[in-house]
Amino acid sequence: MAYDRYVAICNPLRYPEIMDRKVCFQLAAASWFSGFPVATVSTIWIFSLPFCGPNTVNHFFCDSPPVLELACADTYMFEIEALTATVLSLFPFILILLTYVHIVITILRMPSAQGRQKAFSTCSSHLLVVTLFYGTAISTYFNPRSKYSPDTKKILSLSYTVITPMLNPFIYSLRNKEVKQAMKRTLCW
Repeated sequence: MAYDRYVAICNPLRYPEIMDRKVCFQLAAASWFSGFPVATVSTIWIFSLPFCGPNTVNHFFCDSPPVLELACADTYMFEIEALTATVLSLFPFILILLTYVHIVITILRMPSAQGRQKAFSTCSSHLLVVTLFYGTAISTYFNPRSKYSPDTKKILSLSYTVITPMLNPFIYSLRNKEVKQAMKRTLCW
């Protein structure tokens, strides 16, 4: 979405030429397939560790950090791999931020205040969702054996797995004039 916004704002006359079906498919495929090897290696590795003692995961889903706490072997190498995977997953986030830096520079150069407002409105919802997702995910995965309490870890995980996706329709639909008018009618009654 960041690249789509970048092309729409920074190269609006070339948008149909640049963002054709092939490019959209390539962007989607790249995002899907780039995460697959990391997730597969992490999953296979963590479940090849020996587990002893309690076999109850203190979490609401089988995530790596809580499962890692149940392992009774040295997990140092896995923690290094997890940290490396986390750092690599920051690459898309950095690309998104750099894209938005270019977008903001382009928006600030626009002569029309109405055009700037519309462009900022277009980008704000995506930037909010990206920030919510990456902010909570980073705080969870940067230190698999963090000093957070189990309840804090659950809340952070809940945020990026449930709350952020649940908020997506609301965040994106609030840009729609008809939705805004319906909300005003509903809240004013």
